[in-house]
Amino acid sequence: MPPMPVLAILLSILGLVPFIVCGLAALGPDPVTATRMLTTLIDYAALVLAFSAGIHWGFELQSPQQNKVVGRARLGIAAAALTVAWIAIVLPIVTVAWLTLVILIAAYIGAVLVEQEAAKRGLMPPHYLWLRWGFTIIAAAMLVTVLTLHLLGQTVVF
Repeated sequence: MPPMPVLAILLSILGLVPFIVCGLAALGPDPVTATRMLTTLIDYAALVLAFSAGIHWGFELQSPQQNKVVGRARLGIAAAALTVAWIAIVLPIVTVAWLTLVILIAAYIGAVLVEQEAAKRGLMPPHYLWLRWGFTIIAAAMLVTVLTLHLLGQTVVF
């Protein structure tokens, strides 16, 4: 299998920048800005989750395997991730934002664990998996940090 394209690696690294910038800004001392940046972080995390779900549609559409059960499962899991992403965007409108962070953290961890299992079955490119683990660890760590400090009432001054 060919190595992961350098551009994919670079874009993945750049994709972490909004997690870090918005996450830190969501912990800032100005409550109005912090609230807006928390919403921005949640929305971005949901969009990235939806994007990663779409990748699985692409994998399935390009897959030479003919197992209909596996194909349906891949598409269904991707659709479930998209639904969770949509819920994450809508949920802060009706409840507290920290609950959305918990859901996103669980979704990110769940998605990478599902991908790990798919890789064991030969359904994922191996180089993709290490990139996803790296991205997920950093993104989830930022979401956990924001959640923890937000619940503790802590702010970050730049």
